[in-house]
Amino acid sequence: MSTPHNSAKKGEIAKTVLMPGDPLRAKFIAETYFENVTQINNIRGMMGYTGTYKGKPVTAMGSGMGIPSIGIYSFELYTTYEVENIIRVGSSGGYSETLDLHDIVLAEDAFSESSYARYQSGFEGDVIAASEILTNKLKESASKLGTKIVTGRIHSSDVFYRAIKEQPEYWKKIRDEKNCLSVEMESFGLFHNANQLGKNAACILTISDVLFDLDHMVAAEDRERTFTTMMEIALGTL
Repeated sequence: MSTPHNSAKKGEIAKTVLMPGDPLRAKFIAETYFENVTQINNIRGMMGYTGTYKGKPVTAMGSGMGIPSIGIYSFELYTTYEVENIIRVGSSGGYSETLDLHDIVLAEDAFSESSYARYQSGFEGDVIAASEILTNKLKESASKLGTKIVTGRIHSSDVFYRAIKEQPEYWKKIRDEKNCLSVEMESFGLFHNANQLGKNAACILTISDVLFDLDHMVAAEDRERTFTTMMEIALGTL
């Protein structure tokens, strides 16, 4: 059975899915790390691939940008395709001056101003936790690889571009009042769907730019192909 957004048949998607926002990053993960790779989706250009990693079945599929987009794809994966674990592997803008490019952030929970959870199920909070079991597996995987990670709260924003005069004060307020390490645009929706459906969701991020120095950022092509450390940490959970 397929969906309006996914042409995969039942059984073609593994129980664990690595989900970058960029479908080209999903393609890179599959081509770099998977064996016996099959492309299982390309509707709307949202590429998805299933293969094996060290003998374990795994899928990589893009989510698109923003909470509504990952909300659709993750809900279908959890329900129609009976996926158990989704690990978001994304890029993030650093709020903290202790973070630098290519640092790895593991989200323990996500704060958001988004109305997604409220209108989806009546949830009134603004912070949603990642799945403890999957987050702990990511910590264990990073430890085995000898990779330093930073854990804490992230900000899932609905807005990428703000009025320039407002932007500096706004992100600093979020950082200081909500104790957020960095910003991205998807995890709050993913965590909410997992919590509602009794599934597991986690998020590991690579710092691609820092908001206190916007000239300091990773190029778009490099974001697609060089964030391999977080990919390997995620694959280590298998």
